[in-house]
Amino acid sequence: MIPLRMLRLSLRNLSVTSQALPSRVKVVEVGPRDGLQNEKGIVSTATKVELIDRLSATGLTAIEVGSFVSPKWVPQMANSSEVLKQITRVSHVSYPVLTPNIKGFQAALSAGAKEVAVFTAASETFSQKNTNASVEESLSRCQEVCSAAKEKNLKVRGYVSCVVGCPYEGPIQPAPVAKVVKQLYLMGCYEVSLGDTIGVGTPGSVESMLRVVLSEVPVSSLAIHCHNTYGQALANIYRSLQLGVSVVDSSVGGLGGCPYAPGASGNIATEDVLYMLHGLGIQTGVDMNSVVEIAEFICRKLDRSVASSVGTALSRSKLG
Repeated sequence: MIPLRMLRLSLRNLSVTSQALPSRVKVVEVGPRDGLQNEKGIVSTATKVELIDRLSATGLTAIEVGSFVSPKWVPQMANSSEVLKQITRVSHVSYPVLTPNIKGFQAALSAGAKEVAVFTAASETFSQKNTNASVEESLSRCQEVCSAAKEKNLKVRGYVSCVVGCPYEGPIQPAPVAKVVKQLYLMGCYEVSLGDTIGVGTPGSVESMLRVVLSEVPVSSLAIHCHNTYGQALANIYRSLQLGVSVVDSSVGGLGGCPYAPGASGNIATEDVLYMLHGLGIQTGVDMNSVVEIAEFICRKLDRSVASSVGTALSRSKLG
């Protein structure tokens, strides 16, 4: 006889498997924070503000603008307070900032933050390297921020790093991922972003992870965040869409990388994600051509080439 819990989970997985692609996907732009945090040269406040203001006019509804961490550890984010104060806010756009602890939360609140994000990892070693804390200790910090945010009526987004692989521990099993995702969800995170931090995931490993996570939290509370180290990001996003995920993190121009994840290349480019989604008939409300222009703008400022396939293809077509 099949236990009732197992029957329910089997039915849930069956419904997820048969689910069609979502008709609409929310794209969360992480370029101004996750995309720039690893840049060696400090990007000026004015450039970051212009980047965010231009992104606000594309139809995006969520733009991660900065991080309230110690400038000793991430000097690129030292001007996050000034950036948050100077951007021109658009009513339909949320502007979350990363707050790793209560001190960061208080600083973000003083700067006018209306939404914050907390983070932990599914890898114990990565957590120690990234936050100088164990996974449990990092979750305790997340809880403190979530409680304070609730008192101030602020929304909280959660991030989990290394959901399929870790630069120190290798492959990560789905169970610890599901455990930390559930804890963030129960703390009050309205959305938890699943990060393939070093881009080692494949559609198979991402599916295995998602199926276990989906046994613990609703798919409506999940987002996928893929790095493109091995060129698998779009395939991994597509598989996630098939499993019901309808929120995708991406970075304009493919900017990004993690200072605590050796070998990790940039996030999947927003314009590449939009090209695929629009090609599938999925609505995003975002103007892809405008995003391409913004990618060219920020990459000129950084003195580098656009890292996206779409940006490269369109540049070549302009040349003849």
